[in-house]
Amino acid sequence: MNKTRPSILEMDLPVLEGELTAMGLPRYRAGQVLEWIFKKRAVDFERMTNLSREDRRRLADRWTIFTGEMIQHVRAVDGTEKIIIRWSDGGLTESVLIPRDDDRAEEYGRTMVSHRRTACLSTQVGCPVGCAFCASGLRGFQNNLSRGQLVEQALRLTHLLPPERRLTNVVFMGMGEPLANFDVTVAGVRMLMAPWAFHISGRKITLSTVGLPPQIRRLADAGLPVTLAISLHAPNDELRRQIIPWAGGITINDLVEAGRYYFEKTGRELTLEYIMLDAVNILPLHARQLAHTAQRMRANVNLIYYNEVAGLPFRRPTGPSALAFERLLRSLGVNVHIRRSRGRDIAAACGQLARQDAGPWNKPRSLAANDPAAR
Repeated sequence: MNKTRPSILEMDLPVLEGELTAMGLPRYRAGQVLEWIFKKRAVDFERMTNLSREDRRRLADRWTIFTGEMIQHVRAVDGTEKIIIRWSDGGLTESVLIPRDDDRAEEYGRTMVSHRRTACLSTQVGCPVGCAFCASGLRGFQNNLSRGQLVEQALRLTHLLPPERRLTNVVFMGMGEPLANFDVTVAGVRMLMAPWAFHISGRKITLSTVGLPPQIRRLADAGLPVTLAISLHAPNDELRRQIIPWAGGITINDLVEAGRYYFEKTGRELTLEYIMLDAVNILPLHARQLAHTAQRMRANVNLIYYNEVAGLPFRRPTGPSALAFERLLRSLGVNVHIRRSRGRDIAAACGQLARQDAGPWNKPRSLAANDPAAR
């Protein structure tokens, strides 16, 4: 694991062109180097055989490609894969590769297969938000990742794929709050979209946030055509403050106004993410409150089964209770879907990503009795 040389992944194409010309190398070498990294999946400069041996040495003396060390790689029974990367400062992040092959018939009746490969990326080591049900924040926040570290996660997941497959989608739903590391997240999105890098459509990139209104407006003004998903998880302010203490000063009305600004600026509908916690946030009154918020924001709703985390008191709802909550929302005019959990057996599902280093688990109290709707 490199501890001294910076990662070449911290630079985009124009910056790298400037660096190489300053070294006396031709400008076009930058494009060749990036093609080796992103298209040919080179892990070091020595493999870049259309560069001279001297040029490869000079590049290797100055930069490295990967600055982290992949210390664990596990595969779930459903094909989901999780990796843990240890960075030079000792921080750990988890990233997930989610495969999905969809069969569908096109207009002439021929079967088409869509090979979707989604990368779930982290933006921070640990998480400052501390959602009561989530593993990522239980051991606290350590630091922000850099753009190179964000891109490295995507590259390492790409290297798990066969040569004929590539990443097709990205979700910023790993460890951390993406909008709390705003500049890095935006720079990372631009590299994911760049033709010389991953060349992923912005419409296939989803950024998930607990909801920071000023940053949501900044993202709208950035002109990136990404999907914005707000992790709501509660339909009223009182219950949301208990589930997401970090968002205590942000009201649902604040999120509605920021979300409407995002829609007006980008034309992109938002998604509300909603973890279903048995006996906590899936009562009929909750459905009516959630429907009202979704309609005000012109948002779709993704319902997510709670994925159990050791040491936490929450329970996964039964299938019938989750379906009843979904049906009630749909009857109220909400475009709602239950999202399938992937990678639960390797702790790679929503809410299960956590720092694996030492430190005691916090033990939050039960919340159901504190919500007025439950009384």
